[in-house]
Amino acid sequence: YNLMKLKIFKYKKVKSTNDIALKFIKKNIFEPTLVTSEIQTKGRGRVGKKWISKKGNLFISLFFKYNQKKINFKQFAILNAFLVKKVMSKIIKKKIKIKWPNDLLFDKKKFCGILQEVIKFGKFDYLIVGIGLNTNIAPQNKSFKSTSLKNILNKKINNQKILKEIVIAYEVFLKEKNKLSFSDLKMKYK
Repeated sequence: YNLMKLKIFKYKKVKSTNDIALKFIKKNIFEPTLVTSEIQTKGRGRVGKKWISKKGNLFISLFFKYNQKKINFKQFAILNAFLVKKVMSKIIKKKIKIKWPNDLLFDKKKFCGILQEVIKFGKFDYLIVGIGLNTNIAPQNKSFKSTSLKNILNKKINNQKILKEIVIAYEVFLKEKNKLSFSDLKMKYK
């Protein structure tokens, strides 16, 4: 059972895990890599929005080479949301909704945001997938209601356990993405 092992880099504090992922790509690191940090000082959301990054929550970016012809950007957005939802469903065991294109909601409150960016470098395209997960703290936000896994489950969340679940899910996914079509993957992860 040959999994595509993710290289993992852990930090105490970064501006944004997506920025670190970008630096790695520019250093010619080609293999799938995951970056995580305890604190982000300038977390990003979609369309230039800020992702409020509270210490105690989980911030991850992972990147891999990607072939636009096989699965395009929009299809990846769908797959990433499905994949993270599937991991979260194991933990929460209740109804999680996807708010397209990139938020996971529980009870109409946001607890996860996904930001994907494509970087062209050298001969290749890379997909960077940033995942912000409110595990222990629900940041207050004027524009939408937020919650955290701790609030949903009434217990403190072990970020390392959740990180491990996400790593395993993406290692399986990366192995499959070269073999399966978008519709097969969609059925599998839905």
